[in-house]
Amino acid sequence: MPEFVVVVSDPRIKNLRVAPVKVIGLDDLEYTDKHKEQRILPNVRLSQQILDVINPPLGVVVVRIWKNKATREKVNLVAKAVVDNSIDVMTVGVPLAFLTDKVGSSQVIGEVFAASAFQVRVSEDVASKLIGLRIGNKVDGRLIGFPNVTLEVRGGADLAGFPMRADVDGAVKKYLLLSSGVGFKPKKKGERRRKLIRGNTISPDIVQINTVVIA
Repeated sequence: MPEFVVVVSDPRIKNLRVAPVKVIGLDDLEYTDKHKEQRILPNVRLSQQILDVINPPLGVVVVRIWKNKATREKVNLVAKAVVDNSIDVMTVGVPLAFLTDKVGSSQVIGEVFAASAFQVRVSEDVASKLIGLRIGNKVDGRLIGFPNVTLEVRGGADLAGFPMRADVDGAVKKYLLLSSGVGFKPKKKGERRRKLIRGNTISPDIVQINTVVIA
């Protein structure tokens, strides 16, 4: 049975608010192999005041640390926000193991904002419940650790990157003559190409599933 990466996009995040913060490492926040492999989102701590400013609907945030702004070199940590009003208002606490591994320091300057999209790697058990679903089908968010959320399958891709198309029925892989849409972006008007694509049904060959929060 394969493992899938489920990509979650949240269209409710329209006006992204970025808050500059001091990022500190906390040794009581876990950062294990499961977090590194994105099987579980790590926790970060921040004040209610900062959370109200960035307003993440799912409570998922991105902590961004700029290693070098001139070269655009940065480190991102996607995590679940946990309110801790004992922490300084303009501070975010992240796992110390993450901070020392990525930047070699226990304290840096960074920024935090709501995650408009993130991904979770799911277990074989969860993957088995997704096989057979089609583009447009709904998924209970509890499958990936988000209760009270409904997701809609919008697409996906196999290991080689060939995308699923909603207008191709079944768990198939075939060549189509395309003029636009998923799988082909024409560079000039009227251009058409034969492209290899996947059908609209999730099969064991799919490795990434794209979903959108709808409720």
